[in-house]
Amino acid sequence: MEFKDYYVILGVNPSDDLRTIKTAYRRLARKYHPDVSKEPNAESKFKEVAEAYEVLKDTERREEYDQLRLHRNDPNFGRQQPWQQQRSSAHSGGNGSGHSQDYSDFFESVFGGRSRSTRQQSQAIRGQDVEMEIAVLLEETLTVQTRTISFQLPADDPFGRPVQNRTKTLNVKIPAGVGEGERIRLKGQGGAGFNGGPNGDLYLVVRIAPHPLFDIDGHNLNIVVPLAPWEAALGAKIDVPTLAGKITVTIPAGSQTGQRLRIKGKGLVGKKESGDLFAILKVTMPPKPDNKTAELWKQLAAHTTFNPRSEWE
Repeated sequence: MEFKDYYVILGVNPSDDLRTIKTAYRRLARKYHPDVSKEPNAESKFKEVAEAYEVLKDTERREEYDQLRLHRNDPNFGRQQPWQQQRSSAHSGGNGSGHSQDYSDFFESVFGGRSRSTRQQSQAIRGQDVEMEIAVLLEETLTVQTRTISFQLPADDPFGRPVQNRTKTLNVKIPAGVGEGERIRLKGQGGAGFNGGPNGDLYLVVRIAPHPLFDIDGHNLNIVVPLAPWEAALGAKIDVPTLAGKITVTIPAGSQTGQRLRIKGKGLVGKKESGDLFAILKVTMPPKPDNKTAELWKQLAAHTTFNPRSEWE
C-alpha cells in the first residue's frame, strides 16, 4: 500500500492550522475542478486534494493520520493493525457501497470502508444503494445544471456471489439551489436486485467547490470588501462582485472595519426565496508612504482631535 502524504498534496506544513489548510484546499480545488481546469489529470488531482482535506479538516482523523505518518517507515507499514480493524468495523454498514466515496486504497485501509451484506439465495433482495459525490461550482447553484456522470455498480453472478463491478453512465439534472451535503436521489439507478428484488437507488451527494471570494452561511454569502482609508472616511461607490456579476454598492462615510452591509437577494437560491450577500468591510492601509504622502498624513493628524483609544481613558 502506497503512503499518501496529505500535507505535501495540499502544499502545507504539518504544523499549519485548519485555516491555512482550508485556504490551500480552496485554491487547489478551484485549480483542478474538472469542469473548469485545463490542467492534465485534473480530475484525479481534484480527488486527491479532496481526500487530503477530508482527513486534515477532521481533528480525530488528523491525529490518527499524524500517528501513522510518524511510523510510515516502519517495516510493518501497510499491514492492518488492530486499531485499524476496529475503526473499519465501526464504519461498516449492511447496505453501503465500498465505492461510494471514490477514495484511494490508502484512505480506505486507514479509515475504513463499508462491507457488503451477505446474500440469501432463497429470497428476493433489494439491490444496494450507491452513493457518489458530485462537485458543483457556487455559481452553478443559481440554475439547473445537466451533467454526464459515470460510476461503479456492484455486480453479482446468478448465485449472488460478488463479481467485477460494472460502469454505468447517466445524464442527470442538478436542481438550482442545491447546498453542501445535499443528497439527490435517483430511484432504481443503484445496484441490481437479487432474485427479483428491486434495484437500489443512486444518491448524489453535492459538494460545493470552494470559492476564492465568497463564504457560505446557510443561504447567505459573505464577502470581505477591502477599503482605502479615504473611502471609509468619506464614503464611496464601489463595484462588488456577486455570483451573477458586479453591482455598485454605496459605502457610507465613516465606515469601520467589520461593518456589514446587506445586499438583499444576492446570496444563494432557496426554495422560497434567495439569500442575501453580506459585504464585510475591511479598511486596508496603503504601503509605506513617500515623503509627500507622509506630510499629508501629518497634516491630517495635526488637524483632527480623534483618539482611537479614548475608551482606555
